Amino acid sequence: MVYALESKKNDCKNCYKCIRGCPTKSISFSNNQASIIHDDCILCGRCFLACPQEAKQIRNDTELVKNLIKSNSKVIVSMAPAFIGNYKDVSFDTMKKALKQLGFYNAEETAIGATIVKKAYDEILSHDDRDVVISTCCHAVNLLVQKHFPDLVGCLADVLSPMLAHGKDIKERYPGAKVVFIGPCIAKKDEVDNDQNHYVDACLTFIELDNWLKEQNIVLEKEQNIAKIEESKARLFPIAGGILKTMSCSNKNYDYLVVDGIYNCISALKDIKNGNIHKCFIEMSSCPGSCINGPATSIDKHTFIEGYIAVSHNAGNKDFSVSEMTYSEIHHPFHKINLVHAEPSEEDIEKALKEMGKTSKDKQLNCGSCGYNTCRDKACAIIEGKAVKEMCLPYLMEKAQSFSNNIVYNTPNGLMVLDENLNIQLMNKAMLSLLEIKSKEYIIGKSVTTILEPDLYALSLSGETIKAKKQYLAEYDKYVEETIIHDSKFHIIISIMRDITEEQKAVIKRNELFKKSVDITNNVIEKNMRTVQEIASLLGESAAETKVALSSLKDTFENDSK
Repeated sequence: MVYALESKKNDCKNCYKCIRGCPTKSISFSNNQASIIHDDCILCGRCFLACPQEAKQIRNDTELVKNLIKSNSKVIVSMAPAFIGNYKDVSFDTMKKALKQLGFYNAEETAIGATIVKKAYDEILSHDDRDVVISTCCHAVNLLVQKHFPDLVGCLADVLSPMLAHGKDIKERYPGAKVVFIGPCIAKKDEVDNDQNHYVDACLTFIELDNWLKEQNIVLEKEQNIAKIEESKARLFPIAGGILKTMSCSNKNYDYLVVDGIYNCISALKDIKNGNIHKCFIEMSSCPGSCINGPATSIDKHTFIEGYIAVSHNAGNKDFSVSEMTYSEIHHPFHKINLVHAEPSEEDIEKALKEMGKTSKDKQLNCGSCGYNTCRDKACAIIEGKAVKEMCLPYLMEKAQSFSNNIVYNTPNGLMVLDENLNIQLMNKAMLSLLEIKSKEYIIGKSVTTILEPDLYALSLSGETIKAKKQYLAEYDKYVEETIIHDSKFHIIISIMRDITEEQKAVIKRNELFKKSVDITNNVIEKNMRTVQEIASLLGESAAETKVALSSLKDTFENDSK
């Protein structure tokens, strides 16, 4: 099933903004991705509006509607009365003309259905047999009650919404017709999906309509002075208090209240549940200011105040002329939607809190950075599999700080951090010892020139990375191997220095020993060569004398033989 609102996982950036914005915490987070929990979601659209990465996607039903138009000669639009606040200086006649260009057979205002519904509300209140009655025009509010306050389902006015009432009315007047609702609401898509009577066949948002008009190069004509129709009172429905302004409110045994904004709705429902409110009719809408501030409105719509004024000015003082429908004809019971959530034990909650580092009450900051109001709520979400402990910002900061501190202060290498003015910002114990500095308080904030030559650090600012450069620090009589990195993003210079004095001295000693060995060897060779030469010289003289003696002896023998 393709839901009305989905998460585009690849675009999620770990910001938890959707969770913070979700009034029912119907978003789970795992594998660094946020996902809508559709069973719990009320489709208020807060996450869609909150997401800075546009990772929440409204289902696009434009192709479905195009196919309806291709397959049926009578596809009729039910246009939400919020269009007046959404489209600047555009009359309904102009809108109808544009819709017909898109291929629709006709277009009517959903305010016709609103007129039918408000009469049903008055009829319900006339019997004086109910305690609290809540309007049912806002599907997000209906889902909120059905899913999260199921014991209050009986408070919902059990009649069709204006959209469904209008769809029913259109299909009775145009047998075989298809109805497409267009408005600023995401939740209406779900209402259409679950409409077993099929009074409405598809739902488009103003966003989808805008894109379709743009695709067809249709520009809505602007009008400076839009003529007001006197019989259009129900056009007030999309503004806060607009429903009550259309009703007679004649039963003085009731108080008539307006509650807009999802958090105000939740607060009011809690009051009703706790028995603090009685004999009230409550006009309730999830969006602040009601439907003119819906989540799926145009980018260039009126501002909230402009929209409110536009709706007020375009509404007449009389009701639309509508088909007579009795309360029984538009009766629509609401049922509980049971959510299965296991209640976590105190032992499990305490365990989850400890895993987040919340080992005591004072560490439960309830900062809300994870999206949950309290650390306890977050712990419950972890148990339910909706959250992970790493979503806790203080926990992550403490973990990162502990991790970095362990590395920085326990590494045998010297570590120093400078700002771009070459002032010392951090120095670990190894560096303090290496440079024979007694205390970091003595050096932090001072220029590196007070302890070292600045040339290499200045060179790193030009983008050159100095890697494993060996040098002799004469003032400390130490040899070091230093790596210097300039982090331009955080405007710091990082120096990692390894003491290689012992290694270097061992190398020097080894070199000296080698040189000495070479010198000794050279002396021995030279001496031996001299000896050899002397022996050779002596041997040469002896051989010559021997030769002379033998030659003389030979000559003597030869002479005697004669």
